[in-house]
Amino acid sequence: METPQETKQCPYCAETILAAAIKCRYCGEFLNRALRVPEDYPELRAPSAPPPLKQPEEKKNEILFEASPSMWLITPQFIKTAVVIVFLAFLAFWPIKNILNDFDLSNSAIYIIEKYRVLVGLLLMVMSVLILVYRMVKIKYISYRITPDRVEWSRGIFDRQIDNIDMFRVIDLNLRRSFLDCIVGIGTVTLITTDKTDPEFRFKKVHKSKQLYDIIKKESIAADSKRGVIHLE
Repeated sequence: METPQETKQCPYCAETILAAAIKCRYCGEFLNRALRVPEDYPELRAPSAPPPLKQPEEKKNEILFEASPSMWLITPQFIKTAVVIVFLAFLAFWPIKNILNDFDLSNSAIYIIEKYRVLVGLLLMVMSVLILVYRMVKIKYISYRITPDRVEWSRGIFDRQIDNIDMFRVIDLNLRRSFLDCIVGIGTVTLITTDKTDPEFRFKKVHKSKQLYDIIKKESIAADSKRGVIHLE
């Protein structure tokens, strides 16, 4: 005689099933949720969690563009320094004793000039080079940063200063690239703004200037639309 097996009621469909069952034969639900879903049933696996949505604050602080001015910015200063060094080298090492005699100077004055002109010339050349190096370092400490909300820039070696312009304050902008700029891949982007501190701001001699121009153009329009800002000509 066959021994009757114990039964239980499925908690999902209320059908009677065996007590030892781990899956209902009527509704197909697993009765033990801690049981691992078999590999043969991929459709029963829990779906992977979607990537978390970017929070508004994270998007607001997202860095869209970051750069510093190119060293080509000090090309005029470099040329001036080179001219000064050549001139000082001429004064320091060129034999000018005969020229000094034409000025009716005393022998003692000519001796002093001849004695110290090389030293003074070298000191002035070193000072010119140091000024040029200082300008180069100063440029390296200038940085621009663009976010969806604002334009930020920082500068200063010993006294660091950071300023910003709200994106919705940008009225217009333009991009200027000389022939040399096009060759070396730089450009200057000028912003016309309603900011009282910086009504006209320039990103001087930056790389990827066209990309910078497009980013600011897009984000300024988006900021105007978000805030309902209308710029009157």
